[in-house]
Amino acid sequence: MISVIDWINETVGRVLSLIAGVFAVIIIYDVFMRYVMVRPTPWGFDMTKMLYGFYFVMLGGYALRHQAHVKVDLLTATMRPAMRRWTEVAGYIIFFLPFSLVFMLYSWQFGLRALAQMERTYGAVQLPVYPLKLAMGVAATLLFIQGISELLKLVLHRTDHLEPMEPLDVH
Repeated sequence: MISVIDWINETVGRVLSLIAGVFAVIIIYDVFMRYVMVRPTPWGFDMTKMLYGFYFVMLGGYALRHQAHVKVDLLTATMRPAMRRWTEVAGYIIFFLPFSLVFMLYSWQFGLRALAQMERTYGAVQLPVYPLKLAMGVAATLLFIQGISELLKLVLHRTDHLEPMEPLDVH
């Protein structure tokens, strides 16, 4: 189960990283049209905001998988490894899983309501908002199941939850 959950979030993270390129192309195009051609696009700004929101929210499970979330290690920094592990287990059970479960349930309600209404943006170009709001439900689900994976790794003494995200090799 751990391997399947980790694979899902790893795959989602790697596939969505391609959106960063699309995001950059749209921004460059919009800036070119606005400042060089003096013909701003009516959709560029809204589209980039929506893509950034989609990108940001969908990568929560991927970030958790790679321990890239901000942690407050003030309490656990001085603990023995076994005590630190059980403190993290308690944190997942008491805080993370209940929060992410509520986040998941409300995100799905939010997204499904937007879909039922076929919600769109206001403005010159009315872009559909419901895909982004549905993505929140998917993202919350990915975050929740990754939390289960991380909890299981702690309980089963798996060390792969301790591996921080590797820096990107740009050479």
